[in-house]
Amino acid sequence: MEADLQAHVAFFLTGKTNTSDLDAIDRLKLRPALFAGYRDLTQLRYDFPLVLVKDQPAGASVESLSGLIDGILEKIARGSDADRLRKHVLRLEQHIRAQAANGTEGLLSALWDKAAKALAKEDKQISDSLSRARANLKVDGEVVDCNGSMPYHLVGHVWALAQTQRSKRFGEIVNRLVLKLSEILQADFANSNAGRTAANLKRTFGSGPMDQFDFDAMSRILSKSAPKENLTKNRKKRIEKLLTTLKSQQFFPTPASSNKPYVFSFDSCNDAIKAYRDRLPKAIELSKAVAIAELEVRGEYSEAKHDRLFESFGENGLDPRDMAIFPDYLVRLHADTLPGAELSSLTEIMSLNLPIKVLVQTDDVIEESPISNGHLAFALRSRQLARMALGMAGVFVVQSPASALYQLRESIVRGLDCSGPALFSVFSGIAGGHGQLPPYLIGAAALESRVFPAFTMDPTAGDDWASRFSLKVNPQAELDWPVHKLVLEDADCQTQTVERPFTLIDFVACDSRYAKFFGAVPKAHWNDTLADAGDIIARDKWDGIDRIESVPTLLMINPENQLQKVIVTEKIVREARRCLSMWNSLQELGGIHNSHAERLLAREKSAWEESSKAISAASTVAAAPTEVLAPVAPAAEAAPAEKEAEKSSDEAYIETARCASCNECININDKMFAYDGNKQAFIKDINAGTYAQLVEAAENCQVAIIHPGKPRNANEAGLEDLIKRAEVFM
Repeated sequence: MEADLQAHVAFFLTGKTNTSDLDAIDRLKLRPALFAGYRDLTQLRYDFPLVLVKDQPAGASVESLSGLIDGILEKIARGSDADRLRKHVLRLEQHIRAQAANGTEGLLSALWDKAAKALAKEDKQISDSLSRARANLKVDGEVVDCNGSMPYHLVGHVWALAQTQRSKRFGEIVNRLVLKLSEILQADFANSNAGRTAANLKRTFGSGPMDQFDFDAMSRILSKSAPKENLTKNRKKRIEKLLTTLKSQQFFPTPASSNKPYVFSFDSCNDAIKAYRDRLPKAIELSKAVAIAELEVRGEYSEAKHDRLFESFGENGLDPRDMAIFPDYLVRLHADTLPGAELSSLTEIMSLNLPIKVLVQTDDVIEESPISNGHLAFALRSRQLARMALGMAGVFVVQSPASALYQLRESIVRGLDCSGPALFSVFSGIAGGHGQLPPYLIGAAALESRVFPAFTMDPTAGDDWASRFSLKVNPQAELDWPVHKLVLEDADCQTQTVERPFTLIDFVACDSRYAKFFGAVPKAHWNDTLADAGDIIARDKWDGIDRIESVPTLLMINPENQLQKVIVTEKIVREARRCLSMWNSLQELGGIHNSHAERLLAREKSAWEESSKAISAASTVAAAPTEVLAPVAPAAEAAPAEKEAEKSSDEAYIETARCASCNECININDKMFAYDGNKQAFIKDINAGTYAQLVEAAENCQVAIIHPGKPRNANEAGLEDLIKRAEVFM
């Protein structure tokens, strides 16, 4: 055993071995034991494939195939043939899932009919079951599996629907305004001398017995009786200009528009910014035209009042309410294109709150660090991107593997509908050395292992992090690593259940490019020194090379589902700890194991316990016989303590033992207030500040332990108001 341990420790520390007792895992085609139940995803029911539903609001535009099937079965699987219907329809679902996994694309209706035709050949009852189910399929749309193109299809689909809805709303506004403004001009023309000529009256008469009318006589009568209040020259010119602007706009296709609409989907942030800047004057002009037109059709436009107001319209750009009527821009990027000018443009979009939505797709999250050979960089670019986005107020952020996008569909809709910038950072799972593992499984593994955690940052949800930031999609988000049960069979063919965490080590072990960091131990050399890698990660440090008594191992399986134990090198363990540290930071943002809250809770608990002990001791003293207390607590010593306990309401003081170290009072005046050795506040120098600062500190104190007392300077300004404010803290 000692010889085995030395060889195993050598491999753990260096990744090299002088013995032939360790095998490379790539040659054995191993995968983590926790993957044992996921050999063929087409045999399982899960979120994918998705159906991008047509002709639906954005919020209902993405459905899972299994969800649609469940809805149909809920309607038809009733009565004596319920089991038969359920069995047949679920077989159809499996066929459609297999088609999508093999790369077949198309509408759900087409894939359904193709699968139903193949299954119907087997049994007439299947044909009947599927026909009844087909009659209850009320939606249709493109079927997309979890692959490299799915993120853009999904986000692009929801974005396009959102723009269609905006276009519809905008079209209704423009068409109404164009109609009303045109009616004003037509009425003005009809009231003019040119409009009352016999020729014009005859042209507007329509179809009828024109020979029976004397249009010349009618023209003479109307010329004498018609009112003379025509449109002023300025108003007529203004309305004509408004109509020209509304009809020539290129932001949306409308029946009134005469020009080809702009394109709003780009493959470059720089191109999107350029288009936004070039079109901004037109957007301001159009927004101004809509505002003036609304006033004109209501007859409320006043040249004396509004001309000057609209002269400066849009000088500082458009606010979110004005921009809400225009389309948003969509940019699709790959993470490997971000370094350089493109990253600078993306930063500009987020820092300036431009209405541009950016999808950044990462295909590989394990790569060699650009710093030096031998260092690994896990999700390096996506982490930098997320950190930058979270540091900017107003940016809507969604980070997720592609496998979890369906669960985050509502957040995607909200992000695309927000008025400012939005960043969608997605890991597709299509690149790397994962062999035959499907992208969905790789994405799910990245999520579970905390290599690519999912989170959302919604700046519209509230004013604090608790409202805005969410980690809810991550499995077992309250833990360092998700823990799963694994059923094993020992040498005596007896089953046993063990719990194992799914860590970064499991994720890296899926990638053949990093097989050199793992060594499979033949079963003959298994012993108690082979410890679980999850336990090793939890250790803070090693006691020294000469004191290593166990090495980290990972449970893996071969193609025959036979269990293997694999030693993990120290480099991977170190990366797992770094990954865990980053995950713990995200947990704090999400309010999970928040260190500030836990410290405050610990202090409050300690203060409560001390207070309870003091009360208990006081009760014991009060209940004791007089003859026992007299020699223990002489009156001369008790007097100062009693005086200290009873604070005068006129005296300013802090209940130091209850201080939460929030820094509020220190920030107001660090000469008046200070911390003691336990970093708990006390009044250091009452004369170093004003009574106003005492009252302000009391109001800002998170645990309400500052008592301002009475003012010491009777001449301080505003004392009457300050004393009233201080009364609640006496």
